[in-house]
Amino acid sequence: MLGLPLMATAAPSPATRLDVDVAGLRSAKGNILICLTRDPRYFPDCSGDPAARTLTIAATNVAAAHFTDVAHGDYALSLIHDENGNGKLDTRLGIPREGIGFSRNPRLMFGPPSFASVRFTIGGAALHEPVTVKYFL
Repeated sequence: MLGLPLMATAAPSPATRLDVDVAGLRSAKGNILICLTRDPRYFPDCSGDPAARTLTIAATNVAAAHFTDVAHGDYALSLIHDENGNGKLDTRLGIPREGIGFSRNPRLMFGPPSFASVRFTIGGAALHEPVTVKYFL
């Protein structure tokens, strides 16, 4: 026996590119705010999630948004068409006045969808996630 010490090194987590294809914008005003999280406690707005990934993109330039170096795992994505550029979702009597969208394009009824209903898995080749923006007012 050679008596060589065993060395354990942690392999870096694999990472993938995520392309978010945005459809259904009613105007080119304002910004698109996108939130990507792995933690159901911080869904849908990602506030307070230190590991969340966010993007803000001018609505005039949106056809797709791109996240690079996304670690493999389960995620949920939410999107706001912030038409007035104030950095938040405006509502009237609890109903969104600006467009919203989610990964897996769930049917929206009352309130946001559950994390489980919009969850998708990243784990290999680049992933395309289509999101259709919906407006209620």
